[in-house]
Amino acid sequence: MTDKEINMDVQGQHNTIHWFRKGLRFHDNPSLLHALRTSRHVYPVFVLDIDFMKDFKIHCGDNQWRFVVQCLQDLDHRLRMYGLRLFVVRGNAEVFFKEYFRKWNITQLTHDIETEHYHRFRDAAVRKIAEDAGVEVVNYVAHTLYNVDKIIEYNGGTAPLTYRKFQKVLRDFGKPPQASETATEEHFASCSIPPEALRDEKYNMVTLEELGIRCENPTKFVGGETEGLRRVEKHLQNQGWITQFEKPKTEPTSLLPSTTGLSPYFSFGCLSVRHFYHRLDTIYAKAKDHSLPPVSLQGQLLWREFFYVAAAQTPNFVVMAGNPICLQIPWYENREHLRRWRNGETGFPWIDAIMAQLHKEGWIHHLARHAVACFLTRGDLWISWEEGQKVFEELLLDADYSVNAGNWMWLSGSAFYHQYTRIFCPVRFGKRTDPDGTFIRAYLPVLKDFPAQYIYEPWKAPLKVQEAAGCIVGRDYSFPMVDHEIVSQQNLELMREIREQQRQITLLTLEGREDGSSTSTDGGGRKRKRPIHPEGEDEVVKVVVTTAL
Repeated sequence: MTDKEINMDVQGQHNTIHWFRKGLRFHDNPSLLHALRTSRHVYPVFVLDIDFMKDFKIHCGDNQWRFVVQCLQDLDHRLRMYGLRLFVVRGNAEVFFKEYFRKWNITQLTHDIETEHYHRFRDAAVRKIAEDAGVEVVNYVAHTLYNVDKIIEYNGGTAPLTYRKFQKVLRDFGKPPQASETATEEHFASCSIPPEALRDEKYNMVTLEELGIRCENPTKFVGGETEGLRRVEKHLQNQGWITQFEKPKTEPTSLLPSTTGLSPYFSFGCLSVRHFYHRLDTIYAKAKDHSLPPVSLQGQLLWREFFYVAAAQTPNFVVMAGNPICLQIPWYENREHLRRWRNGETGFPWIDAIMAQLHKEGWIHHLARHAVACFLTRGDLWISWEEGQKVFEELLLDADYSVNAGNWMWLSGSAFYHQYTRIFCPVRFGKRTDPDGTFIRAYLPVLKDFPAQYIYEPWKAPLKVQEAAGCIVGRDYSFPMVDHEIVSQQNLELMREIREQQRQITLLTLEGREDGSSTSTDGGGRKRKRPIHPEGEDEVVKVVVTTAL
C-alpha cells in the first residue's frame, strides 16, 4: 500500500479484524485508518498469548503488566466512544484467527509491521492462515521512523553497524515519512460491530487480578495514548528545553525524570516516534540554534532506529553465542552475585538505590542504567550482559527487544562501544550530581540518616555514626561485595586481552578511528568533531546511547 492509497477516502465493504500489537493508539496508525476506510465491520483485537511469551523467553514484570493493562483500558475506552470495543484474546493467535476468520466472516486483516524475529515468524504463520481463508492482509510501517528492511536493502543487504554509517544512509533517505492523520469520529462513522459481538463477554478486558499480579507501588507512568499525548504536549510547551536538550547533561540522580519520560509510551506504541520527530522538527525550524544528533531529542529517536535496524538483520542479536557482531567473552557464572545485583544488595548505595528504583517504578535514568550495567559486566562482577538484559526486560517499562540488547552489548563493551577503559565508579559517579545523597535516601531508607560524608560509603563510617544512623553495616546493610579498585583493574586487563584476540569482531562496529576523537554529523550532514575526554573511572562517561527518553 502506498501513502496515496491510504489517503483515498474510499468506503469499502470489508469485514476486518484490526490486530493491535504495539500500535496501541489512534494517531499515526495507518493500518487502523485503512481498516476504517475500507470496512463495514471492524473488530479491534489484541492477543495476549502467555505461552508465546514463554516459548520465546519474553519476560514481563508486574509494573509492565500494569502499564500494558492501562494501555488496553485506554484503547478500549476510546474505541467504545465510537461504537467499537477491544477484544482481548487469551491464547494462541493462530488458533484464534483460524476460528474467527470464519465465525466473523472476515475478509481483511490489518496490522502494523513488526521487526522482531519471533513476531515475524508468527506473522508469517498468520498470513498463511489468512491466505488459506481468502482473507486479504494489509500492513504498514508505524513503529519505526523508517522501513528498516529498506534501509538494510539500500545498504547492500547488511545493517549499518556504526552510528556514522547509519547517518550516512539516512542522509540519502531524507527525513522520515510524515505521521499519518489521527483516526477521528469521521473515520469511525461508517464502521460498526454486530450487536452480538459487541455484547460478547468472552474477550472482555484483562485485569491484573486475572494475571495474578499485585502492584502496590504508586506509578509515575500511567499507560495509554491519552497520557502519552498529554506528556508530549507538556514537554513541547517548553521549547527552550526542547531546543537545548543534550542527553549526557541530564541528571541520573533526580527524583523525577530529567529526560522526557516518554520511552515507555514509544516502546508499547502509545506514542508514534514519527509524530514526535516531526513535532520536534517544527520547533527546531523556528529556533535560532538547537542541539543536534546524537545528543538531541531527535538524536535519541535515531539511536532507537539504529538498534532496530541492527537487530532486524543480525542473527542472534539478543544473545552472545552465534552473534557475529558480539565479542565472545568467558563471563563468570555466579548466581549469588547476580542475585545480589538484581535485588540491590551489592553494598554500594548508589548501585543499590538504582536497582531499588527500578523494582519500584520500572524506570531509571539512562546514566543510572549505564552505572548498574557496567557494574554487573565489565566493571566489577564480570557477569554476562545477557543476564542483565533479562532483568531489564522484565523490570523496565520501556524494555525493548532491539534497544535493550543493543544497549547491553554497548555497555558491556561487547559491541558498538570501544572506549572500554572508561568504567563507572559505583561511588564517585553518583556523588558528582547528588553529593548529599538525596537519591539514595529516597530509595534506600535504611541509609537515610547517614551524614552526607558517608552516605555513598557507609562502611567507612565509625561505629558511633552507624549507631546514630540506626544502621550497622554488615547487619542492617551489606558490606561491599567486591573491592572496586581491584576487580575493575582485573577486568580491564581481561577485556584488553579479549579485544586483542577478537579484533576482527571489534572492527565490525568500530567507527573507524580510535585516535582520541570522534565525529558526528548535524542534520545537514556537516561534520562536527567531538573530543573524547581521557579519563579514569571517576570521569563522567559521555555515552549517548539510550533506552530512556
